[in-house]
Amino acid sequence: MENKPNLQEDIIDLGKLADIAIARKKEIAIIIAGCTILAAGVSFVLPKQYESTTLVQTRSAGKDITGAAAMASMMGINVGGSSSANSPTNYIELMRSRHVLEPIIDSLEWEDEKKKPTAEAFAKSNLDIKNTKQTNLITVTAKGRTPEEAQQISQGVVDNFLAMQTDMNQQTQSLLVKFLNKRIETAKKEADEAATKLAVYSKENKMYAPDEQAKLAIEQLNAYDKAIGDMEVAQKSAQATYDTATAKLNQQKAGAKNFHINDNTTVQSLRAQIVSKQVELVGLRENYTEEHPSIIQAMKQLESLNNALVNEVNAAVDSSAASLNAAYAELLKDQAVAEAQASAASASEDAIKAKKEEKEKKMDAFPEAVRQYIQLQSDSKLKQEVYLNLVKQCEQDKIQEAIESMDIQIIDAADLPDVDKPSAPKRFLIIVLGFAVSIVISILYIIFCLRKYVCDDKGNNSSVR
Repeated sequence: MENKPNLQEDIIDLGKLADIAIARKKEIAIIIAGCTILAAGVSFVLPKQYESTTLVQTRSAGKDITGAAAMASMMGINVGGSSSANSPTNYIELMRSRHVLEPIIDSLEWEDEKKKPTAEAFAKSNLDIKNTKQTNLITVTAKGRTPEEAQQISQGVVDNFLAMQTDMNQQTQSLLVKFLNKRIETAKKEADEAATKLAVYSKENKMYAPDEQAKLAIEQLNAYDKAIGDMEVAQKSAQATYDTATAKLNQQKAGAKNFHINDNTTVQSLRAQIVSKQVELVGLRENYTEEHPSIIQAMKQLESLNNALVNEVNAAVDSSAASLNAAYAELLKDQAVAEAQASAASASEDAIKAKKEEKEKKMDAFPEAVRQYIQLQSDSKLKQEVYLNLVKQCEQDKIQEAIESMDIQIIDAADLPDVDKPSAPKRFLIIVLGFAVSIVISILYIIFCLRKYVCDDKGNNSSVR
């Protein structure tokens, strides 16, 4: 029993604790007052900081790198272009880029030029850029030593970003128009040659209007000609998109080849389904108008397949280009998607041509002159449609370049903070924190005094025994 610890000796006597606190109230008061005054002093010594906020809204109406977007959408084809390129996350990363921030850093006054921060360090210390979840709104909050500096930084980030995006859009549109113009020249030459052949043949054979049976045969071939023309336009547009991305990436053999996109089994399966659906759609158009439910349903299914193909290609590039910056990765996606879509359009064209040849074999009953006339007229119409569609698309791109579309628009311009209401330092918070620290120190001090008292008491009792 003698070796059992005395539990009562280990229990802090709250009464004694209160007695010590009362006895040492002067020291405790000094600790609390000292810490609180020190915190207050620090809060007044720390340099003032101001915040200015700009609110912007992203929008997807701007032209992306996919020159074929408008034309391809009518065909149920999505040629290149990734919506993630226009995502708020992408914009936020671009706003933190050196291209945007370095001009702002250079415009500010620094006591020592050697201590001028890098763009990355400046973004961490002076910027807070956030995207409100489930919205397309971005807030750019900038911190500055003066109200004017905070406003200058916040406004500068948005202005520099808009200037960069406008320049990039103009470069992309110019390149796209340049590459499309090359394909238009070729298409125009082919259309003229086909029209000349038809005119010469009509004159030589004195055949200017086929009979009713031949007209019916021509009408049946129209669906195939239109589909083949659409596939040719899709391929040429996709190639223009691919060339534009390649020029911007400044390399010659990048894209799907680097990521083995066309060897991907899922991509191959989706491409086969797209080809099958395109052939099915041509068959439906032989008998129905565009408003028929069967054609509408087939178009929706085709669009779904093309979206799935785009998503699969983007995922494949993402898995191999995770370490690249966002802008570079998006260009690679655009390039890879363009190549995959061009491959799908080419395969669809081959399949539709095979079906057309089967249809043409049924015309063997026509005289040779009529068959030749039908073939030349079909070829002329096809080449003319390809040329006109490419011209129409190029004009759309020129208009887009002329209006200099912006990717974001300013909702609330950068505000000028009140000079009497700095965002930092938070003086009241610092004082409260100093007071809280003083309470903790006081408690520790009281416990220390109590322990000392207990030890002294034990020593006295031991000497008495």
